[in-house]
Amino acid sequence: MMNVIRSEWTKIRSVRSTMWSLVVTVLLMIGFSALINGSARVNGDGPLTLDQALNISVAGGLVATISLAALGVLVISSEYRTGGIRTSLMAVPNRYKLLAGKLIVFTATALVAGAVSTAAAIAIGLSITQPTGFDLAEVVRAGVGNTLYLTACGLFGFGLGTLIRHTPGAIVSAIALIMVLPQLTTMLPGEWGRTVSDYFTTNAGSLIVANRSNDSLGPWSGFGVYLAWIAVSVLAGAVLMRRRDA
Repeated sequence: MMNVIRSEWTKIRSVRSTMWSLVVTVLLMIGFSALINGSARVNGDGPLTLDQALNISVAGGLVATISLAALGVLVISSEYRTGGIRTSLMAVPNRYKLLAGKLIVFTATALVAGAVSTAAAIAIGLSITQPTGFDLAEVVRAGVGNTLYLTACGLFGFGLGTLIRHTPGAIVSAIALIMVLPQLTTMLPGEWGRTVSDYFTTNAGSLIVANRSNDSLGPWSGFGVYLAWIAVSVLAGAVLMRRRDA
């Protein structure tokens, strides 16, 4: 298994799209943090609370999730596009083992990228707004929550890339499931509509970022529901990877 992981690490760090996706993630997090915190300081009536400053600092994560999800898609779909998956399967005939290696390497990469970009965004945001009532534990909580959320969105892209195999189709599906459809579900009528909205992908998963609850879920239970969505996409992709021709 270590040989598979080393091989996948060589692939992911040698592809130009990987570095661009990671750079875009960091720039989006830092850029949005500086822009929104600067605007809040100039236009605000007074100093922000720590919770307000933290929520503003990680607001860039709403867009940065797309760059990580796109990278998750490319980790698997690019090999199908170029035909490199055939070479990979010749070297590692066990398809589940190959997929597990890709999953481990991408998860580690996304975690590091998410942690670095989140830490930089929070540091820059707090230095600009200088909020009242600083609490290190709350800062760490916000950083961990946003890092986990960014990583999860990247894994969702990975699952969709494995399932669909077509890069544009998988990226469009990721954008729809992460950004578009969650907003549309809030318009569903009645109690059933509210329940569907509460449990739908990032509506549930993003609760961990702001450490808040909706009508049905808390921060960690909501993140657990999001992980269940991701697990379904990855497992379905793994089953189809085993059954379909390369």
